[in-house]
Amino acid sequence: MLEEVERWLARRSWSVADRPLERILAAKRGTKVSVVLPALNEEATVGTIVSVIRRELMTEAVPLVDELVVIDSGSTDRTAEVAAAAGARVVARDAILPRIPALPGKGEVLWRSLMVTSGDVVCFVDADLRDFSADFVSGIVGPLLTDPDVAFVKAMYDRPLGDAPGQGGRVTELVARPLLNLHWPQLAGVVQPLGGEYAARRSLLERLPFPVGYGVELGLLVDALHTAGLDALAQVDVGVRKHRHQDGRALGRMAATIYRTAQVRLSRGHLVRPRLTQFERGEDGFIPRTYAVDTEERPPMIEIEEYARGRDVA
Repeated sequence: MLEEVERWLARRSWSVADRPLERILAAKRGTKVSVVLPALNEEATVGTIVSVIRRELMTEAVPLVDELVVIDSGSTDRTAEVAAAAGARVVARDAILPRIPALPGKGEVLWRSLMVTSGDVVCFVDADLRDFSADFVSGIVGPLLTDPDVAFVKAMYDRPLGDAPGQGGRVTELVARPLLNLHWPQLAGVVQPLGGEYAARRSLLERLPFPVGYGVELGLLVDALHTAGLDALAQVDVGVRKHRHQDGRALGRMAATIYRTAQVRLSRGHLVRPRLTQFERGEDGFIPRTYAVDTEERPPMIEIEEYARGRDVA
């Protein structure tokens, strides 16, 4: 590991216990905090997450979160209804920036969320978390409120796979971590580079391109490094993350998308064949299934006319 990374780990890696809520609230002053939950068919978990945030971080005694928004990207279950009943403002993905037709993908939702939130600090939280703790929000928002030099904060945690501790994050270990260590060694100290819980200053996010699919976490992390520098990045240990795991083929498609995101950042060149073929066993042998690999990215939000006009940006 680079000496620079060792110093970063000592200087920019914390535990949620390092910043009690009282200290975070005292440092908040006039800073507005928005929490965004991207959601697609998450009726089983989204309501609990919203309820915990409202009950523990949006009260008169603890006014940490000013805005809680669930962006529903076309759910066919009761996600929107459950989230609204729990106290979130629910916005349909397709209602945001209707001039630009929406593309499928998590990154698309996060990008559009900048249009319908107003916080100086924006915190993203996946909507499929189980046993959710408010520490996931306060832990990663805290450094942004107490340290003006920090601009981007990732949550770090254990990810159990079933009953096996630390066995989650298979795409992280097999794809993302090798890519980062080989091509962006300054990011070798990031424990959960693909984790969906992170917070950043709007002034940084609005200047970054957003891959529309699963590559969004790696893309934002790499681009934040190049835009703001390593010392502006940080991570906070929030404990254990439990969520729904995907099957092997879905992980393969995710891995291809993440590799493609890295490839674009390495070369900014043209992909010869943005496709991935996988195999399923059928009655007569193995059947090939070919999927498109996400190749779309959204430009920095600051370049979007409606956004710039709404924020009075010249």
